[in-house]
Amino acid sequence: MELTPQIKEKLTLLQEKYEAMGQDMVSYLDGLLYADFLTYWDYIHLDTLLSLQSPKTPFPDEEIFIMYHQITELYFKLSLHECKQIAEHENLTAKFFTERVKRINAYFNALTTSFEVMVNGMEKEQFLKFRMSLLPASGFQSGQYRMIEISATDFTQLLDKSKRKELANANIEEKFEYIYWKAGATELASGKQTLTLKQFINKYATQFLALAKEREHTNFASLYKQLEAKGEDVSSLAEELRKLDLYVNVEWPLSHYKSAVRYLEKDPVDIAATGGTNWQKYLPPRFQKRIFYPFLWTEEQMNEWGKGWVLSVLQTLKNKH
Repeated sequence: MELTPQIKEKLTLLQEKYEAMGQDMVSYLDGLLYADFLTYWDYIHLDTLLSLQSPKTPFPDEEIFIMYHQITELYFKLSLHECKQIAEHENLTAKFFTERVKRINAYFNALTTSFEVMVNGMEKEQFLKFRMSLLPASGFQSGQYRMIEISATDFTQLLDKSKRKELANANIEEKFEYIYWKAGATELASGKQTLTLKQFINKYATQFLALAKEREHTNFASLYKQLEAKGEDVSSLAEELRKLDLYVNVEWPLSHYKSAVRYLEKDPVDIAATGGTNWQKYLPPRFQKRIFYPFLWTEEQMNEWGKGWVLSVLQTLKNKH
């Protein structure tokens, strides 16, 4: 083989790279010679990935349920990957910020538009049987989703809406006691914390508090205001943040609400969720009024937050009955 100028240049660059690390390039070339060619299935650990579904019952639709939730968590991981790039960027610009939020919006668009795959892909009878083997596990226990929320907004916006003004200047630990999702994970009969919530807090509270402190000045809302104060053009960024607000706080929870209506709605009393959460009050955004960027919305828009979607679902239910 002829050693072209291009090959010689690459060898020189490799030599410089390994010398800078105190390494011998020839040894690495030997390693390259003896190594097998990379395969697609090895690169993405396909066999391992396909072995990660372990149904607890013989009902075939349980595998659909498991796989969709695994896909969901992978999209959440992609979103957190972008969140970290934004928060830790040394010289953040509106352009970089906007591009990364667009990626997150693409992930949530895929999630919200694909939720029907799971909802329509399971027989109600099978779901209502195999779900009893999942107690007290619940999708409520997605730690990654909570981390996305913490990365996206001022921590005060994640409090129960009745406590936001009162605790606006409180420390993170005090605020955490009133984070909105705790109120959603109470036993329907007694009002006590569910086992689902206790498990969740025991596993993730330390991580959540650490992340909330780390993101106090590097959450998306804070970074947006910093760039705006510098005089950067944040118009495109504002549009993408509004989309993110709707995806995370309206479209995604309402996809779950629609699913709950289909599988758990029952006259005269609705079926409880596996985690014992009060899904009728917890999922609809019009009750929670969880809004990441109130400074990007009008009062009228916030007053109507999520209302139209929920009302349309409820109207569909009435028509069925």
